[in-house]
Amino acid sequence: MKNALVIVTLSTLLTAAGYIQAQPQVSDTSAAATQESPTPVPAKPASSKKAAPGKTDESLPSVQLTAPLLYKLLRAELAYQRGDWQLAYVSNLVAAQETRDPRLARRAAEIALNAKQVSEALSAVRLWHDLAPSSDEANQFYLGLIVLGDNLKEARPIFIERLRQATPQGRGLLILQIQRLLANTKDKAAAFALLEEVTTPYQDLVETHLALAQSAFIKNDIVRANSEAQIALKIKPDLELAVLMVAQSTRERGQALQILADFLKANPKSREVRVAYAKILIDDKQYDQAREQFERLLKEDPKDLTILYAMGILGAQTNDIPAAEKYLGAYLQALEDNPDENRDPVQALLIMSQIAEDRKDYPTALKWLAQVEPGPAYMAAQIRSAQLMAIGGDLNGARNLLSHLKPQGQREQIQVIVADAQLLRDANRVPEAMTVLSNGLKRYPDDTGLLYDYAMLAEKANKMDVMETALRKIIRLAPDNQHAYNALGYSFADRNIHLQEALALIEKALKIAPEDPFIMDSMGWVQFRLGRLQEAEQYLRRAYAIRPDVEIGVHLGEVLWVKGQKADAQKLWRDASQKDPQSDLLKSTLARLRAQL
Repeated sequence: MKNALVIVTLSTLLTAAGYIQAQPQVSDTSAAATQESPTPVPAKPASSKKAAPGKTDESLPSVQLTAPLLYKLLRAELAYQRGDWQLAYVSNLVAAQETRDPRLARRAAEIALNAKQVSEALSAVRLWHDLAPSSDEANQFYLGLIVLGDNLKEARPIFIERLRQATPQGRGLLILQIQRLLANTKDKAAAFALLEEVTTPYQDLVETHLALAQSAFIKNDIVRANSEAQIALKIKPDLELAVLMVAQSTRERGQALQILADFLKANPKSREVRVAYAKILIDDKQYDQAREQFERLLKEDPKDLTILYAMGILGAQTNDIPAAEKYLGAYLQALEDNPDENRDPVQALLIMSQIAEDRKDYPTALKWLAQVEPGPAYMAAQIRSAQLMAIGGDLNGARNLLSHLKPQGQREQIQVIVADAQLLRDANRVPEAMTVLSNGLKRYPDDTGLLYDYAMLAEKANKMDVMETALRKIIRLAPDNQHAYNALGYSFADRNIHLQEALALIEKALKIAPEDPFIMDSMGWVQFRLGRLQEAEQYLRRAYAIRPDVEIGVHLGEVLWVKGQKADAQKLWRDASQKDPQSDLLKSTLARLRAQL
């Protein structure tokens, strides 16, 4: 077992150091290692904790801590604290070479790993390994880095020897851990070939075929993954990992469902397979059947957080709001009752907030958003809170909330500026909104998002020259920004000016985003202004089929009205009126054409 644990610890150490991302653990007895749960429960970001050093058998040299050596080491540590990893690394590495002390080589390796410098880390680890060849920890880092550096030829004899020395009881686990380590290589085909070679003498082990199946799947060899998983299943017919890989590597969804259903008949207590079965049912839109599987699992364990979360998400997905509230509420309550539970509640909180918002229960929606803690979703939750406060009539409170936020970096700062301007725009305080954006552009003059919002507000304020200037600047800064081309072209077409330039601008936008219904609408409108009624109708009908938007419907109605198809036009306008009775565009169109609904 010692050899297997060496690799486990290595993976843990490197992951904790932030050097590699965690890989799916094929060796886990839980079948979740090879099959995602239907709605994976989000985990809180793990805190970076330094892994405990492994057991070492180092024979340390007798090193006299002279004044020059002490000065060199102190200087290195001070440099590292200032952010100068290179000086710290070189100082420790040179000191290790001079003193032959493996601890200094280890420190150099740590510094390079924390700086995510592959070649420097490997150089230090090689020295550490040479100075302490019997150290488990040095061996762990040495093996891990040569694999991560795709030095598979160097790793090959080590794997072969460790498998040969492993006990019969520990060899299977070691094979799975080798597969995990090889999964970190860039060359997946070479990793599979090496794994296949070193496991050739152990074809009787179920772990060999599980490892080969997982490695084949990673390199996208689905056929080989399936065949290896089938072999594993023949060796051990009740093995969850094997049947999950068989299902995962089966291309036809119905066949995968049947495979899992048959397995569950023979193994009804298999939790992970039942979870995977429910996931595929959801993917197949068999929501009632998926719900039955989850309910069966909840009967066995009513406090299963994974299933509570899955049931809540399924309820939200199928618009079963009572179920979503019931199960997500239970999930959130369980997290509150168990503060040590390492699961992230953010997604559940956001869904619960959206449910309350949809029923216009803004205080409850705000209550849920207030529980979102600082993290990736925090700023968005705070901005949404401000928007809900404004909808509820507290514009001053909403703006006060935004003003007290502490955005980190340019992206978040711009988000707050845009949100503040949007609050003012929605309150019809357009000049103030323009001032907010103008001040933002003084800080970030080349931000195309701010420029676009500023242009749209300028249009609303009937400052067409300001709008045009902002949009043309966006086009200079971002020649592939279809929205700028479309907005400027549509503005010209709507005012019936510069129609040839408008056509050219909208053609550019449509070339960049050919399936955008709003750009199709603009193209239809400029064709209408040019008197090309047939082309206008074609573009507008296509746009309306993709997105039956009020504005598109009003434009199509006007084209049909001019063509003499007045009944069809009136039907479109009635539909638009039902969707938005207060539409200014509809009202102005009807008045201009002297048309009745």
